[in-house]
Amino acid sequence: MKVTLKDGSVKEYGKPLAVIDIAADLSEGLARNACAGEIDGKTVDLRTIVDRDCAVNILTFNDKAGRAAYRHTASHVLAEAVKRLYPDAKLAIGPSIDEGFYYDFDTPAFDRDALDELEKEMKKIIKEGAEITRFTLPREEAIKFMEDRGEPYKVELIKDLPEDAEISFYSQGGFTDLCAGPHLMSTKPLKAIKLVSSSGAYWRGSEKNKMLTRIYGTAYTKNADLDAYLEHLEDIKKRDHNRLGREMELFTTVDVIGQGLPLLMPKGAKVIQTMQRWIEDLEDNEWGYLRTKTPLMAKSDLYKISGHWDHYKEGMFVMGEEEEGKECLALRPMTCPFQYYVYKAAQHSYRDLPLRYGETSTLFRNEDSGEMHGLTRVRQFTISEGHLIVRPDQMVQEFKDCLAHAKYCLEVLGVEEDVTYRLSKWDPENPDKYIGDAETWNETEAHIRSVLDELGIDYYEGVGEAAFYGPKVDIQAKNVYGKEDTMITIQWDALLAEQFDMYYIDQNGNKVRPYIIHRTSMGCYERTLAWLIEKYAGNFPTWLAPEQVRVLPISEKYTEYAEEVLRELKKNKILATLDNRSEKIGFKIRETRLAHVPYMIIVGQKEQEEGVVSVRSRYLGDEGQKPLAAFIEEITEEIKAKTIRKVEAAE
Repeated sequence: MKVTLKDGSVKEYGKPLAVIDIAADLSEGLARNACAGEIDGKTVDLRTIVDRDCAVNILTFNDKAGRAAYRHTASHVLAEAVKRLYPDAKLAIGPSIDEGFYYDFDTPAFDRDALDELEKEMKKIIKEGAEITRFTLPREEAIKFMEDRGEPYKVELIKDLPEDAEISFYSQGGFTDLCAGPHLMSTKPLKAIKLVSSSGAYWRGSEKNKMLTRIYGTAYTKNADLDAYLEHLEDIKKRDHNRLGREMELFTTVDVIGQGLPLLMPKGAKVIQTMQRWIEDLEDNEWGYLRTKTPLMAKSDLYKISGHWDHYKEGMFVMGEEEEGKECLALRPMTCPFQYYVYKAAQHSYRDLPLRYGETSTLFRNEDSGEMHGLTRVRQFTISEGHLIVRPDQMVQEFKDCLAHAKYCLEVLGVEEDVTYRLSKWDPENPDKYIGDAETWNETEAHIRSVLDELGIDYYEGVGEAAFYGPKVDIQAKNVYGKEDTMITIQWDALLAEQFDMYYIDQNGNKVRPYIIHRTSMGCYERTLAWLIEKYAGNFPTWLAPEQVRVLPISEKYTEYAEEVLRELKKNKILATLDNRSEKIGFKIRETRLAHVPYMIIVGQKEQEEGVVSVRSRYLGDEGQKPLAAFIEEITEEIKAKTIRKVEAAE
């Protein structure tokens, strides 16, 4: 058989060989570092037999799939350690993830001391260096195998597998686990491991199921790489918006108000107000949008027309039951059907289009409690929502413009390099989830693909990620923990105009269905605030900062001059405050830094006598004395231009 290697060279073998044997034939060092294999582009276990002509690639820790196999083996070592120290624990699942691995157990929670003990046991298991072997069992035998070991979650997983599925197990020493693999050849190659944290996790991600205990860990081939990752985790903790946003008094949550219902405090509300006014000015004055304001709720009748009642009711807050003679109301999860009726309130000619409706919309979605987190996943949020009613011949250009507007917003916020683009498509295997036929879906997806290709935008495709009425471009970003969220959406809709009997009169006097673009300029304000907190570690660009300048008199003797400075700053619409506490100036300076204020103005005898101010910034540190008018001119221009300055001074 002929085996084509990664570099294009071809090796011939006279008999079938395992992937690990091919690696050993190529290099002992390669075999020693091998984590998994790849046959014709498909990741396989090192034990997989190669018995035909194919392309073979040996994957090491430097390859993503190789790292996954390495860390998946570490998760099995963790499971074995748990079973050794806590024999009554029940095993659930333990996959590798981007930054490491986790394993879920039905057992009481683990504190830090318990995690440290488990780490010691893992190192002991690794030192034993047990060979890892793979075997398969028929379905009924596999079920009995796990029933005999008292592992109900594994039994459930086996029963849910397709009837013709190959049911495989991996053993290391005295420990065996249900697993599809791949895995290392033994536990010995595992080097630098760390159990990071423990938390609760619902079985199979559903709050209807039992809460299990999840242990997160990571594994590297070098201690230096592990140390760098742990340092990265410390930085993540500092940037986590859920912690930092509360410390900065941007938002808070209260149990008696409810989960997923954050309270924006004055500083957080100011940041969102700044963003909202910016977006509304762009939409109204530069991008040609007409502003609407529509109800926060509607009768079920509206959602039945749109299709949300059939396709999205579980995600809505419904008030009351549908009864004869009684209205059933629901809080809105979107604004589109409301704006359609704004359009339908008058007859429109082809000359009127495109019509672009914009609204700062408060929406409500009944998120699962296990999904909610800080400001990124909430039950009430505000969004820069808009709907464009266009003629078919205008659709492509308007869609391009929406993409351009979104990219502009990302650039101004300084996050354009942090996003990825996803073409979110329907799932033809589950057509009941959608309205419309396959031809319409394929055609609209092709249009979006063509636009993205023409604009040179890198993107990936996500099957089943579309809304039930149309495909879309989702602009995605990851939080500090690596979880991806949708920040901005632009959607191509060729279906809902029919649902709502929307039309325009063409040049021949005929009624024609328009197309609709659903889009956001920068998405959900709460989620964007969370993103920016983490992006800038609380050090917002000056134009976004809720407090842009703090005036610090050296002593009470200079409070009057400090108040004059403050009044002049406020007169020029600069967000400034005064710290006139009877504290030492060094203490005030430290407090201002900790509050993430971009600029501080220090005034004392010399400043008062000369009519100047001493300026310190997070950008350059001590900027020296300046006339107040000169400082105001500089910072006003910085705010107006929405400049993002590099932080150079030590915080």
